[in-house]
Amino acid sequence: MAYEEDLKAVNAGLVEVADLVGSAMFDATHSLLNADNDLAQGVIAQDERIDILTAEIEERCFDLISAQQPTDRDLRILIGSLRIAASLERMGDLAAHVAKQARMRFPNPVVPLELQETFEEMGALAQAIVLKTAQVVATKDLALAADIAAHDEDVDRLHRELFRVVLSPTWTHGVETAIDITLLSRYYERYADHAVSVTRRLITIVTGEPYVGVSLTK
Repeated sequence: MAYEEDLKAVNAGLVEVADLVGSAMFDATHSLLNADNDLAQGVIAQDERIDILTAEIEERCFDLISAQQPTDRDLRILIGSLRIAASLERMGDLAAHVAKQARMRFPNPVVPLELQETFEEMGALAQAIVLKTAQVVATKDLALAADIAAHDEDVDRLHRELFRVVLSPTWTHGVETAIDITLLSRYYERYADHAVSVTRRLITIVTGEPYVGVSLTK
């Protein structure tokens, strides 16, 4: 019974971290678009809590693997949880990177006015994808996987569009801003990719399907 409770605690910890990285990217996007240095500082400080929580999850998983004799199913859960924790930790890092860009350029805005709507959309997609990822972690409802894949494709589309904009001969904001936009776009794109990875890991946990063969759109 205690072992089952420990497995539930691991899952609850993953849900908590997923919620935190969602809030982190929401606040990071707000700080970016509004030159809100205080909010950016809060996101950066919160990343340490995310790191601590994921380290605790990993330690609990290692303890359960070494102290128990997990079944194939339970071993799949524990190994999958370790990898999910690593992806969530990286998502927190990416939100912090966005906030650091906002802090670095403060009090000036990072994103040119004509690109603000694009980054608002990327932020909204990041929020949607992580909310659904947290739901999948909490409920193992794999029906949400297709939505997560669709959101990821939308983020990829915006990422490509931003590249075209900064490489266009009509770009007037200089090299430094072009670099900022390219980096920021990449952070959102990688954030969505990690959410997809988390979902694929969960499909493997639930179905036993090898990770390399997992598709979110079946």
